[in-house]
Amino acid sequence: MISFNVPPVVGGEKENIADVLQLRKISGDGKYTKLCSEWIEKKTGTARTLLTTSCTHATEMAALLLDIQPGDEIILPSYTFVSTANAFVLRGATAVFVDIRPDTMNMDETLIEEAITPKTKAIVPVHYAGVSCEMDTIMNIADKYNLKVVEDAAQGIMSTYKGRPLGTIGDFGCYSFHETKNISMGEGGALLIKNTADIGQAEIIREKGTNRSRFFRGEIDKYTWVAPGSSYLPSELNAAFLYAQLCKAQEIYDDRMKSWNLYYELLKPLQQDGKIELPFIPQECVHNAHMFYIKTKDIAQRTALITYLKKHEISTVFHYVPLHTAPAGEKCGRFSGEDKYTTKESERLLRLPMYYGLGDSNVEKVAECIKAFYC
Repeated sequence: MISFNVPPVVGGEKENIADVLQLRKISGDGKYTKLCSEWIEKKTGTARTLLTTSCTHATEMAALLLDIQPGDEIILPSYTFVSTANAFVLRGATAVFVDIRPDTMNMDETLIEEAITPKTKAIVPVHYAGVSCEMDTIMNIADKYNLKVVEDAAQGIMSTYKGRPLGTIGDFGCYSFHETKNISMGEGGALLIKNTADIGQAEIIREKGTNRSRFFRGEIDKYTWVAPGSSYLPSELNAAFLYAQLCKAQEIYDDRMKSWNLYYELLKPLQQDGKIELPFIPQECVHNAHMFYIKTKDIAQRTALITYLKKHEISTVFHYVPLHTAPAGEKCGRFSGEDKYTTKESERLLRLPMYYGLGDSNVEKVAECIKAFYC
């Protein structure tokens, strides 16, 4: 059986966890939390990185830092995971969904401006499959209307837009280290902070609303509750696991990219024959091989292909059901303009097995089965 996903293990995880147990510092913000944060800061150039218990929590922290209030509106794509919307809806905001581009599956930057109202507070671009949104246009719109930008870069670590790492272009960036991501700590994430003025408040929010971080740095002689916050700090055990993978990030990237390129090469004839569509990578984007997907003719063909591949012991999955069609989406949000592509394209997309260590032989088997289906 070729699994859809196998969580990465690269070596070094057990040794790092054993080190944590030896140090007897198991709660967060110890040796490995600091090492992970420093690695991301050095790699991306962001002003500050705070590890979190999930990308969901990183996005919730961003919503708190933006002081999202009931009645505010947030512009985002409907084709995304529920956490993108939940972080702001939990604060009482309305999710305003815009249509996607059919080529990248990212939010259509040309539709953002018409979705803006006096209540709009932020734009939340989602970098689908680790391929960047058109960030120059989005940032120009944000500057024009004095809006904040929160990048959902859950799938975007080690991807860039015009040479800039995803998650560092907007005011805040949110990474995921879930077991389905390129680099994993099981459950976890990170908040990337662009402006140094936001660091202090972010530390308070993450430490349950206390100034505990300043206390540990010796800046104050005691810590206390100073603002609303929550517990977003991951365990040192998770951070130790993550750091082993960060140290092998390039190896993971190279391995996944090899599989991605092989898929593309083997399936390109089907695209040339008009049977399927393959991912599109804009020239200004460098992606991270987070996923490889194909687009079938329609949902019926996709369902038949999933069944066919399953019979050949190949696990494939489709992705998001558009949020605006979900019960919570209808209650907590609205779609701006026409749903020209969001639903249509989401019903065609099929994700193929992709993980570190997948190997050429498995890629070849998947490709051959897809070719056989279309013969």
